[in-house]
This record gives sequence, structure tokens and C-alpha cells, in this order.
Amino acid sequence: MNDLETYFNQNTGKLIHKWMHYFEIYDRHLSRFRGQPVNILEFGVFQGGSLQMWRHYFGTQARIHGVDINPDCKQLEEEGIRIHIGDQGDRAFLRSLAKLLPAIDILIDDGGHTMQQQIRTFEELFPIMSPQGVYVCEDLHTSYWHDWGGGYQRKGTFIEYSKNLIDALNAWHSQQPRRFQVSDFTRCAHSMHYYDSVLVIERRPMQPPVHRKTGTAQITSAAPTQKRGWMRKLTREA
Repeated sequence: MNDLETYFNQNTGKLIHKWMHYFEIYDRHLSRFRGQPVNILEFGVFQGGSLQMWRHYFGTQARIHGVDINPDCKQLEEEGIRIHIGDQGDRAFLRSLAKLLPAIDILIDDGGHTMQQQIRTFEELFPIMSPQGVYVCEDLHTSYWHDWGGGYQRKGTFIEYSKNLIDALNAWHSQQPRRFQVSDFTRCAHSMHYYDSVLVIERRPMQPPVHRKTGTAQITSAAPTQKRGWMRKLTREA
């Protein structure tokens, strides 16, 4: 059990509602920011408990920002925690938020969970995050729920949208530049991690991948091997 789960189980403060398997995911991807002057933005204030949890987990240097459409959430502000009121599906609001906030190191989308909200929040805020930032989109099961605009393999869900990001992550290897080429996402996304109901995207400035050879060749015959054929193909394309 990690520190986040321990805090949750012992919580006597403001109400927190989380799927239990999320705590391992949080700790795996966010623990490196602990004790640092980190800027955290969470969509979905609810009762304010998770904002308190982040404050406890990351430490007093952390600057916590919460976003909710419910104006009553403003009263949940406290020292080190600021709350912004607005609709995450409104691009104008998201852009104003981007101008207002310092660099975002961690973004947690636990907001309205509709397809439009998740996609617009990603499109507006992922590009302006800090170079080493981490983007967490939660409760992706709504991509399979009709009431939230979802459905299995339904066009326009966040799950289907994010599948295209897998291609963008690998765009360095494209042989179809007119249809599929290196993008800003390719240059700034280091990895994508899918879990039950969660996608974590870790940012890092990226360069075209390189491959090398080390050691001494042991097979000198001309007969092709699977590996040698693959390497010859890379050499021709380089």
C-alpha cells in the first residue's frame, strides 16, 4: 500500500471518491514530483478531498489548482489550493485558464467525463504543459457508456481519439509522409500508458530514434535471417 492509498483509507477530511486501482497508477507516475515546487491542475473538485490529498502527498511546495463547473466549489479553497470555476468543454475558458496558470506539471482530468470535455481539455492544455509534465485522463470507461457519448468503437470517443495518438507517438517511422508525419505530439510525448479506465501520457522532449550495433558478428553466411533482413531494410531507408 503506497502513501496515497494510506491517506485515502485514513481520510477524515473532505470527501474523496476514487477507484481503488488508481492509487498504484498515481504513485507510479507522479511520485517523482514529491517535495518539488510542482504545479498541479485537477479537473473535478467534487467535495475538495482529492485536492487535500494532493497537497499532503506532494508537500507544501506544491501549488494545487482545481477546476469545476459548480460555483459552490469556490468555497473549498484553502491555503495552497486555488479553485477556478468554468466548463472544461468550453475552449475559451480553457485558453483563459492556460494564460492564468503557471506551467502545468501534472494535469488530472477527473471532470465531467464526456467525450467533448476530455478531448477539448487535452487539445487545449496538453501542448502548453511543462516539458517533463504528466497528463492523466481518468474514468475512460465513459468512452463505452452511451449516456456520456460513448460506445464500443464509436467514432468520437476519447478512447478512439487516443488511439490516433499511438500512431503519432510512432510517427518517426512513417513511410507515408503525406498522410502520416511527425507532429508536435511526436516531438514532446515520451510514452503512453493505458490502464483500466486511465490513460497516462508522459512528456519529454524527443528526438528521432537511433539504432546501433555493438559486438562481433558470429554468422558470416549470405543466408538471410529475420534480424538481418530487418536491419537491411532499416539501412536502405536511412
